[in-house]
Amino acid sequence: MRRLLSISTLYPNAHQPRFGTFVARQMEALAARGDWEITIINPIGVPPVPMGRYGRLAEAAVSGIEHDVVVHRPRFTLIPAVGGPFNPRMIVRAVLPLAQRLHALAPFDLVDAQFFYPDGPAAARIAAVLGLPLSIKARGADISHWGHKAYALRKMRHAAEQANGLLAVSEALARDMAALGLPRDKITVHYTGLDRSSFRPLGRQRSRMRLADDLKLAIPDGAPLLACVGALIPRKGQGLVIRALTRLPSAHLILVGDGPDRATLQAQANQAGLGDRVHFLGLLDHTTLPTVLSAADAMVLPSVSEGLANAWVEALACGAPLVITEAGGAREVVTTPQAGRIVSRDADGIAGAVRDLLDDPPSPAAVAACAAHFSWEANAQELSAYYARLLQG
Repeated sequence: MRRLLSISTLYPNAHQPRFGTFVARQMEALAARGDWEITIINPIGVPPVPMGRYGRLAEAAVSGIEHDVVVHRPRFTLIPAVGGPFNPRMIVRAVLPLAQRLHALAPFDLVDAQFFYPDGPAAARIAAVLGLPLSIKARGADISHWGHKAYALRKMRHAAEQANGLLAVSEALARDMAALGLPRDKITVHYTGLDRSSFRPLGRQRSRMRLADDLKLAIPDGAPLLACVGALIPRKGQGLVIRALTRLPSAHLILVGDGPDRATLQAQANQAGLGDRVHFLGLLDHTTLPTVLSAADAMVLPSVSEGLANAWVEALACGAPLVITEAGGAREVVTTPQAGRIVSRDADGIAGAVRDLLDDPPSPAAVAACAAHFSWEANAQELSAYYARLLQG
C-alpha cells in the first residue's frame, strides 16, 4: 500500500463541519479503495491571541482518525487580513516538524496539496525537504483570486515548476492556470465526485412536504421554488437572484449557506418586499440538502468565478436544472437543455432562464442523467491512477 501525505487548509473540523467537505469525501473515497493509506495534515490558522471565531477554530484544532483517514490539525500563526504573503511560510513552520516525524515513523511516497495557495507553496517546501514527488490541485478561488496577486503567483509558479503533476477541477480552470503561466503539460483534469446514494431525485412534492415538516418551511401549492446553494459572499451573486425574484411574482427562493453577506441579503429581501418569499436556511448537512434540491424547480447560482462547483453537480443529481453564469467549468456541466441554462450575470437574464425552465420543465430523471458520470468512486479511481503515474515518473 502506498502512503500519501496531503496538506489541506480546506477540510472540515468541529467548528466548520461543512468547510471543504468535498476534500474529505475525496480522500475518504481514495482510502476506501485500499491501495493508498492517507494522512491529512489540516493546518488551522489562528492569530497569536485567538478570540471570537478564531477561539472556536483554535479549539477545533484536534487530531484523530475520521472515516478511516488520519487527520492532524496543527495550528499556524495567522495575521488576519494582511497575512496572505506569509501564510505558506507559517504553514511550513507548523507542519514540517510533524511531517518529518511521521515520515520517519512510516515513509510517505508522495506529498500533495489540495488547494493551490497557500497550500501549494507550503507543500512544495515540505516535499523538497522530505525528498518526495509533489502534486498540487487547483479548485477555483485559488486561481481566480490568489492567482491575481503578484506575491502569491510568484510562489504558485515556483511550486508548479517543482511539482510532478497538477490537477484542475475543470478544463476551463486548466486553461486559466495555463494563462497564469502554470505549466499546461503538467495539468490533469480531475472532476469532482458525488454521493449518489444521497443525491438523487426524491420527488418534488414529497420533498416539499418534508421541508414543511422538518424545517417548518411551507411553500404554497404551485409556487415555483428556486434554490441557491453557496457561501453568502459577493462572488456567489445571491443578491442578483433576489433581484430576479421581483420579476418572478409567485416564486420562492431558498438560500442554503452562510457568510458575511447574510445581513445585507436579508435587508435587500425585506426592502424589496420579498421577506416572505426568501428563506435563509443557513448551513445544511448532506442529509437535508438533497431534500432542498429535490424540492426545487431550479438551482440558481450566478457566480463571478468557480472551478466546477459541487453544488452544480449535486443539484443535477437531485433533478434540479441549473441557472448559472459563464463561470469556470459551467459548459462542462450544462451540456444539454435538460441540464439548465447559462445566462448573463444580471437579474433579467436569470429571471428569463427561470421562466424558460418553468414553461417547459425537464423531468427530474432527465436532469439527473446529466450527472450520471459523477461519483466519488470514479473520482477516487482516477486520482489513484494519477498518483501512480507520478510515482512511475
